[in-house]
Amino acid sequence: MMKNPLTLKNEARDEAYKYFDKNIRTLPKYKNGEIDSTAHGLENNDVDAFRHAHVSGVFTIVYNETTADLLGRANEYFPNGWYSNTVNPGSLNMDLWNNSIGRKYGKKSKDRKELLKLIHKALNEGELIIELQDDRKYEGKTSDTIIKSKPIIVLNEDENGRNVLFFDMVMQTILTREEFVMAIKSGNYPSYTVKNIKGLPTPVSKPDGRKTNNLS
Repeated sequence: MMKNPLTLKNEARDEAYKYFDKNIRTLPKYKNGEIDSTAHGLENNDVDAFRHAHVSGVFTIVYNETTADLLGRANEYFPNGWYSNTVNPGSLNMDLWNNSIGRKYGKKSKDRKELLKLIHKALNEGELIIELQDDRKYEGKTSDTIIKSKPIIVLNEDENGRNVLFFDMVMQTILTREEFVMAIKSGNYPSYTVKNIKGLPTPVSKPDGRKTNNLS
């Protein structure tokens, strides 16, 4: 079973911090030597940029570029703050920029170790935004707020391009196609419907124009 994005996000965050602490500069630690991920000094700087890029790159490797983009954009607005809830426009721009760099190198990496090295190189070469005063602007899609009636994104497709694994960002649960179809038919997701596509019941979203919706 594919990992829950929350679990994967935490794993990637810890990987980024450990690499950064060992190879770039020392980070704050607890008395037992573990990195304190809640410490001051980890936001809106080089370690923040490195973390965002690595998490986004890992999402790209494990899921795909589109899903990584959606998770990264949704994270900035998610009402329960399962990422970071950005309210500062400069910080939002910085995070989305660095997420895009992570996706870029996630597509080029054969594994997460290689990704860390590529992001380190990107940091050294000034490709990441590491301060709010940077005047470079992210030109990609941003995001609207999460709409609780439509919290589902696609995590994975099969070899034929059919959506087979889904994630509910409000309930923070993974659903197989069969589970999602059953939930829709039971009335749990009234903003979605089920279509018979090539003989197989398939969940689809009712039209809404949302940027955080990748069900078709």
